[in-house]
Amino acid sequence: MFKKILFATTSSPACDAAAKIAFELAEKYKSQLILYHVFGVPSHGGGFSVTDYLTGEEDDAGPDYIEFVKDEMKNTYEKLIEKHGEPRFEVLAGIPSTEILRFARKEGIDCIIMGSHTRADETGAARFRGIVGTTMQKVAQRARCPVLIISRPCATCFWYFNKIIFGTDFSKASMSAFKFAYKMADAIGCKLYLFHALDIETSQAGVSPGQKSIEDKITAARARLEQEYVSQMNDFDNYEIAIWEGIPYVELLKFARETSGDLIVMAHHTRNIDPDEALLGTTVEQVVLRSACPVASVNRSDRL
Repeated sequence: MFKKILFATTSSPACDAAAKIAFELAEKYKSQLILYHVFGVPSHGGGFSVTDYLTGEEDDAGPDYIEFVKDEMKNTYEKLIEKHGEPRFEVLAGIPSTEILRFARKEGIDCIIMGSHTRADETGAARFRGIVGTTMQKVAQRARCPVLIISRPCATCFWYFNKIIFGTDFSKASMSAFKFAYKMADAIGCKLYLFHALDIETSQAGVSPGQKSIEDKITAARARLEQEYVSQMNDFDNYEIAIWEGIPYVELLKFARETSGDLIVMAHHTRNIDPDEALLGTTVEQVVLRSACPVASVNRSDRL
């Protein structure tokens, strides 16, 4: 399913959970795994001096320094390399999001894997603030392949994904996410949940919708799930439709915990606008920050 997987890493502890998934997926699918590290931007024009993004210190980025960084990456992931085999290492200077996207397009990457943040000290604070890292935001916005985001260790991910949850709001952008979720579930032979949350709002007068109104909306949502998605799944029957009521990201996270889901697939954004102009949607952002399992953000179907 994935011929080439790009794991974008800073080699910090914040990337450890993503590293485990990257190495395991590459072995499962016999993919080429590329560990990619962008260590800073040129400090003085086109010279070899760079300012490290993590430390803020200036370093000489000549060939010796690049080899030193590669050796550090090998040391960081030594146990994973011993278990799964040695990947390809790529190191260069630049703006991380720009270089990751450039490299992914050049190499024809099928999946980008990264943490929600680059530094360990950012992760906990981000969950409190409800904001994901800027590098991840920019990569997810412009990537032409799915971006798998891991913000914490996955307790249910053992080699193969067993339960994939596709969360949809029926937007145009959700169709690309569905194609990825279905393709992966069909290839693995795992369970696929088609999940939709009814955001039941009270009226301006403070009146909540009646039970009959809610039931009608549930029936309509089920019919739409079957019409738009189930109709495309051919003979695949290992699926289940789930419709819950409430705030979408809250209900999706609750559903994932209840079913022990080990991969959530969502559209990068919901509004029907140019993918290159769309910011990371509020729902997917909150799911990324709080999910106990990996989240795949799909912005377009170029590499599906």
